[in-house]
Amino acid sequence: MSDHAFATRAIHAGQDPDPLTGAIIPPIYQASTHVQDGIGSFRSGYEYNRAGNPTRSSLETQLAALEGGVSALSFASGLAAEDALLRGILRPGDHVLLGNDVYGGTHRLLTQVHSAWGIETSTVELGDVDAARAAIRPETKIVWIETPSNPLLKIIDIAQTVEYAHAAGALVVVDNTFASPALQNPLALGADIVVHSTTKYLGGHSDVLGGAVIFADDRFVEQVKFQQFAVGAVSAPLDGWLTTRGIKTLAVRMRQHSANAQAIAEWAAGRPEFETVYYPGLESHPGHAVAARQMSGFGGMLSFGLAAGADAARAFAESTELFQLAESLGGVESLIGYPPEMTHASVRGTELAVPENVVRLSVGIEDVADLLADLDQGLKRVAR
Repeated sequence: MSDHAFATRAIHAGQDPDPLTGAIIPPIYQASTHVQDGIGSFRSGYEYNRAGNPTRSSLETQLAALEGGVSALSFASGLAAEDALLRGILRPGDHVLLGNDVYGGTHRLLTQVHSAWGIETSTVELGDVDAARAAIRPETKIVWIETPSNPLLKIIDIAQTVEYAHAAGALVVVDNTFASPALQNPLALGADIVVHSTTKYLGGHSDVLGGAVIFADDRFVEQVKFQQFAVGAVSAPLDGWLTTRGIKTLAVRMRQHSANAQAIAEWAAGRPEFETVYYPGLESHPGHAVAARQMSGFGGMLSFGLAAGADAARAFAESTELFQLAESLGGVESLIGYPPEMTHASVRGTELAVPENVVRLSVGIEDVADLLADLDQGLKRVAR
């Protein structure tokens, strides 16, 4: 499949028709165990659902093809994927360097869970290359990037980060959830590992939870796969099938997400109610040039800083109708959230705290005129 274009791989990788019936969509193997032909003789390598399932294998093949990796592993959630990766690679005394605008759950996992086992974490402005280089220690094992970041849409130059991280002996892990592989391929830029919350754009329909780890080479596959098996936070067959179903329309969905978000960002840039519009598709965005170079589109996520402050931001988040107030992102429907008290509540009071006047939009694929009208009436409600 590697010689086919992205949209073709998204539809066909790991999706051979059922050999028994010819069904064009592979079945859901809703089974917890598999009959053995003899003791220790497994049919096609399948023994028990935690160790492997044909539906999950199909999804993992699809994920690896999308990111251009040698292998992929599918998990019950994005954080389960991150946890297995960290457990598989890190040892007590190791250090992880995070960007200072990462998903709050990633920060919480490292600083409140893995810290108890001797893992050290620090954050830095990864866009400041001198500061980032200086923050790497001899014991730094991973430099962890989100680009675009959550929720301030910072853009990190992946290839540049890879250059200095590898020179220091550190791995580069990229959370590619916001961009999706339809718009950005970190492994092609030199990153070692990609992680996803497949709940978001890959699933795409707000109906399934999942996560994934994709590897550029086979150095760490077995360690992380052991964690997947031994700890057991695997994706269930139905969840895997739903994720695969969503991925097949990823390319076309991301084009519409991006087009709608660009139109909204340009509209917002001319409104006095917003002091800041965080969207890399705007030429005024400090990361625009890098984003244009390493992404094929700017994505469906954007954030606003309300000029009137925190109270106005909270009120605006509660004043829209098509943009429904909810956590998560990446579905076909538009969502709005107030990160300081929702997705990023766990980092309030830390160096990752989100400005109190920020609202975050996950722009769906509805008609953009309806979305703009909804945001406009939301502003009018706040003004009353």
